[in-house]
Amino acid sequence: HCQSSRATCSQNHGKLVAQKKLLFTCIICLVFLIGELLGGYVAHSLAIMTDAAHLLTDFGSILLSLFSLWISKKPASKSLTYGWHRSEILGGLFSVLSIWVVTAVLLFIAIQRIINNDYEIHSSAMLITSVCAVLVNILMAFILHQSPVSHGHSHDHNNTSVRAAFIHVLGDLLQSLGVLLAAMIIYFRPEWKIADPICTFLFSILVVATTTKILKDIFRVLMEGTPPGIDYDSVKDTLLSVKGVKATHSLHIWALTMTQHQMSVHALIDEQTNTHTALLDMIKLLQTEFSFHNITIQIEEYTDEMASCNECHDSMD
Repeated sequence: HCQSSRATCSQNHGKLVAQKKLLFTCIICLVFLIGELLGGYVAHSLAIMTDAAHLLTDFGSILLSLFSLWISKKPASKSLTYGWHRSEILGGLFSVLSIWVVTAVLLFIAIQRIINNDYEIHSSAMLITSVCAVLVNILMAFILHQSPVSHGHSHDHNNTSVRAAFIHVLGDLLQSLGVLLAAMIIYFRPEWKIADPICTFLFSILVVATTTKILKDIFRVLMEGTPPGIDYDSVKDTLLSVKGVKATHSLHIWALTMTQHQMSVHALIDEQTNTHTALLDMIKLLQTEFSFHNITIQIEEYTDEMASCNECHDSMD
């Protein structure tokens, strides 16, 4: 009980640190998001608006990370036996689709500008806004930068949330540097104002590419697919490596959220083997190799007739 209590305290401390980092970053992100939208409007710059759209993905991602840390504290119920964890995935889906709508609108306006060439860019406002964007992204990256001392297993989920937000901010920093470059070009060469809609095209591709990866991960979770980084055959081989385990079937591996991986399997045990010992060995190996959040193993007695039974052996490609 003492070890469990210490582990719980350590986990709660890790969550608190992660929440503080994410909350502080979220506030900065929201304040500057509003400022960047205003700056883009004043400068008549679509490139800044596109950068703001990317910043909106960061804001949504950080909000979802905060939400996942908060929702993980809520207990499951009889009607929601897994709790509210999957709502993080649904929120991510809504966020991605919203960003795509905004990006499509900005692309349409960029095409109109290139065709009609009836727009003016206030280069000074664009330059000031883009410089601020770079500085704010550097500040957010500094806040989210992981401490080298927190590598314990109890902090895995918290580190994952902060690390994901950190990667998003780095992506936005690169885009902000691109907008700054476009702003400098237009500032010194106003006749090259086409750099603004061109940047909008390039950064829209970046936004879609970034969010497409997120959408694929969301789709995999909603379809109960095997999580990335976990090999189905490796899990099966690990089970079969346990003494007394003759075969497996109905092996299912899925993810409740991006970080909570689950598995269930039917294990056929030799009748001479102690089933309790085999069960403990399987669980220990699976936790060591794959760190599943939840493991369900149904023990069945193996007989010689099962050797030729197709239903008693998994045959997935």
